Amino acid sequence: MSTEMELPERESMEFDVVIVGAGPAGLSAAIRLKQVNPDLSVVVLEKGAEVGAHILSGAVVDPVGVDKLIPGWREEADHPFKTEVTDDQFLFLGPAGSVRLPNMLMPPLMNNHGNYIVSLGNVCRWLGAHAEALGVEIYPGFAASEVLYNDEGAVIGVATGDMGIEKNGEPGPAYTRGMELLGKYVLISEGVRGSLAKQLIAKFDLSRESDVQKFGIGLKELWQVKPEHHKPGLVQHSFGWPLGMKTGGGSFLYHLEDNMVAVGFVVHLNYKNPYLAPFEEFQRFKTHPAIAKTFEGGKRLSYGARAITEGGYQSVPKLSFPGGALIGCSAGLVNVPRIKGSHNAVLSGMLAAEKIADAIAAGRANDEPIEIENEWRSTDIGKDLKRVRNVKPLWSKLGTALGVGLGGIDMWMNQVLGFSFFGTMKHGKTDAASLEPAANHKPIAYPKPDGVLTFDRLSSVFLSNTNHEEDQPVHLKVKDMDLQKRSELEVFAGPSTRYCPAGVYEWVEKDGEETFVINAQNCVHCKTCDIKDPNQNINWVPPQGGEGPVYPNM
Repeated sequence: MSTEMELPERESMEFDVVIVGAGPAGLSAAIRLKQVNPDLSVVVLEKGAEVGAHILSGAVVDPVGVDKLIPGWREEADHPFKTEVTDDQFLFLGPAGSVRLPNMLMPPLMNNHGNYIVSLGNVCRWLGAHAEALGVEIYPGFAASEVLYNDEGAVIGVATGDMGIEKNGEPGPAYTRGMELLGKYVLISEGVRGSLAKQLIAKFDLSRESDVQKFGIGLKELWQVKPEHHKPGLVQHSFGWPLGMKTGGGSFLYHLEDNMVAVGFVVHLNYKNPYLAPFEEFQRFKTHPAIAKTFEGGKRLSYGARAITEGGYQSVPKLSFPGGALIGCSAGLVNVPRIKGSHNAVLSGMLAAEKIADAIAAGRANDEPIEIENEWRSTDIGKDLKRVRNVKPLWSKLGTALGVGLGGIDMWMNQVLGFSFFGTMKHGKTDAASLEPAANHKPIAYPKPDGVLTFDRLSSVFLSNTNHEEDQPVHLKVKDMDLQKRSELEVFAGPSTRYCPAGVYEWVEKDGEETFVINAQNCVHCKTCDIKDPNQNINWVPPQGGEGPVYPNM
């Protein structure tokens, strides 16, 4: 590609605060900044074609954050919180049957009554409208691709990616230079495993005092089911089959309004067997007798996949850095046993906004808003995460049967007694390092999809409305192709062909050689490859702005 000296100079715009990502955290921060000081200039960059386009979550939302951000939201006619939880069920699945766990045995924090089943994408669209009404500028279709620093090394803004770069790396006839958006402070709310957050964590060593971050992959479909199979407000969580007792994960069925049911499946990415395929496990899950009957005569409407942060309290990196802070899922604030993160995302956005508004009012700029880091553990966010901190490591170390049971006891102790006999446990290996060589495992024979209840990846990607311009550089960067063949294929039997939920990666014989093929146009931006590749040899970066999935009602 042409060098920086040969490219036209970027145009720039200046704001008080630049926010990267129009998810719950970023939009809540923008709203709170304008609530505290309407004169602040605030801009939100969103890589999706519209606000909510790339948002994927279960989702059952605890309204604690929204109640604080927009206290009168229940009086609004167009709010997205249409379905309140009316029934909470927990199932353990075996190969042929299921056992419902008594609700009275579940820790109180697992109770979903008072929460809402929603499309988180629609929640973000609603928050976006609130932000714009307050004067926040939102730029969808612009992917932040570069962090900008001053001479002292502090963050002063971000630059959007150039548009119109062709596959050969050279500017094409439609080439447009990216923009610089400069601010007194920058908030990073890209979601899980964001490309800028990853750079900032490395540059400022923000994980120096944290445990390794852990992840899962969440796959979701939205169905319209027959009225007799629909129970508005029903929340059903399950674990067990089809995953083995040593592989962590679980599933959900959420009954929304209008005969809609969201079905999802989560696989913890610290699994060992390279032959395991999360997408196929998800499809197999739907065939269980306790699950399949919900979808008889129904129609699948949408599909998507997304990585989930699972490290919790001990894995949260330092939030503040010179010039800004990490918020939301960029900081890893998901409560794993509750399968909830949006409430903490909203609260973290509000916390950051209040501290940064105070800093600007005091005449500060581009310094470290250390108050965010110093205070989050004493807030509702820290309290929420601390009491569930051992659930994930117990599950990982002891397996499903014993680990989940002890995790439940630990949550009871933390909530009722305020302490844990386990202290704060460590996670151990990264998810990439947990994968074992193929020689240690046997291939898994998955059933073929029937096209009625179970489906293949390509027909599923079609339902995600994913689109990428083909004549552009591949946004999935393989650092060392020889290493990919020597290790990923020959040692681990090509797990990328299985962990990717969108059929992006293939090993294809070409001229007598196994060749790594990247179908980047299929990418749903889940980031699993960036997390699970055993050599950390694949780096996900944003494609041109506006590209990727467009999730309706997800």
